[in-house]
Amino acid sequence: MQVIFEKKINEFNKFINVDPDKSISIRAFLISSISQGISKVSNILPSEDVFSTINSLKKLNCKIIKISKNEYKIFGKGLGSFYTTKKTLLDLGNSGTGLRLISSIISTTPNIEVNLTGDKSLKKRNMSKLINLLNEFGAETYPKNKVYLPLKLKSSNFPVGIKFVAGTSAQLKSAAMLAGLNSFGTTTIFEKSKTRDHTENILRKNSKSILLKNKGNIIKIFGKKTLNPLNIKIPSDPSSAAFFAAICILNNKSELKIRNVCVNPKRLGFYNILKKHGAKIKILNKKNQNNETVGDLFIKSGKIKPLKTSASHYLTATDEYPIMFIIAALTKGISKFRNIGGLVEKETNRILEMKKILKKVGVKCIATKDSMTIFGSRNFLKTKKQITIDSLHDHRLAMASSVLALCTGTKIIIKGFETVNTSSPSFLKIVKKLGGKYEIKKK
Repeated sequence: MQVIFEKKINEFNKFINVDPDKSISIRAFLISSISQGISKVSNILPSEDVFSTINSLKKLNCKIIKISKNEYKIFGKGLGSFYTTKKTLLDLGNSGTGLRLISSIISTTPNIEVNLTGDKSLKKRNMSKLINLLNEFGAETYPKNKVYLPLKLKSSNFPVGIKFVAGTSAQLKSAAMLAGLNSFGTTTIFEKSKTRDHTENILRKNSKSILLKNKGNIIKIFGKKTLNPLNIKIPSDPSSAAFFAAICILNNKSELKIRNVCVNPKRLGFYNILKKHGAKIKILNKKNQNNETVGDLFIKSGKIKPLKTSASHYLTATDEYPIMFIIAALTKGISKFRNIGGLVEKETNRILEMKKILKKVGVKCIATKDSMTIFGSRNFLKTKKQITIDSLHDHRLAMASSVLALCTGTKIIIKGFETVNTSSPSFLKIVKKLGGKYEIKKK
């Protein structure tokens, strides 16, 4: 599917709801599936990544029923309850989160052997760190020494808790936690730096299974403790909201309110960076919802200073760098992004691919393997020729390119736009509500 943007968006003053949070949606289904009893998850993200997780759980003989729009019941049978035939294929599509977390649960569920695969993008992502973790719990992957999908995973028949030092990946930290739930003994996780804690927040409902020690950033998972069923309502995704916040900030005389957004401090890097550089952003009406902080975002357009980020920002703004690169390109001055090497291992090399996109519209960039310097201009001169961009199965590249077109009026044709459905299926609908114009061309 191609989407064509060629008109600059007009000023607006709107209230919107963005899509529910993908990270929490996936985790809610996975943890419900190994809880004892019937869980209810509402306001789930109806995206391809979430559906691929649901379909994989069903293949592992977990009963899941849709009871109304975006609301499901999960009939969990407890830890170690998955079972399936040896030739079962689990296709996680584009979902790195789904793949890593479901693999970790399978790894400590005795007598399970499955084949794992994904889409073209997921097959290009190195899984060596995940494989090493699963091996520590006694699981094995085949062929040996292969680190890319497709892979065969054979679970451990006698998993024992491990000690794990977590780096910058919240997914690997969560994988260690979920694998530890059905292991004998205690799994101890040492965090070098605090990363997303959605898994911890869900598991906190089961105090016998988890202990969080702020001193030393230590997480203890106590294996073989029955998990109680969940009742969770998913808040809106701050990463999806970031693209609309950017449109508002870069536009003229515009205001935007985004309701019921997850404002977990570990997800607010983008908003904190923008506020530090002069953006008019407020978070109001905060409340606690299932151990997550939820609130309303209020954004106003206005001038900001060039962006400067360092290693301390990366963990809380990982998914928002593509849109920050667009903001930097349309902000007068030199923006510098440092210690962003992790972007190379995302759905695409987001440093290199964003540099290519910005170069196409005449924006000077200097990129290295872990940094990006962007020479931005507030008075962007619209290129006379049309630009074609291939999403390369990366939803963040597609959405960032859309913002570039909407805020400059440059004619941009984005190929493979359907990849946006993995995280934000309502993206174009919301763009239209804000007054944005586009044309869709099906293949």
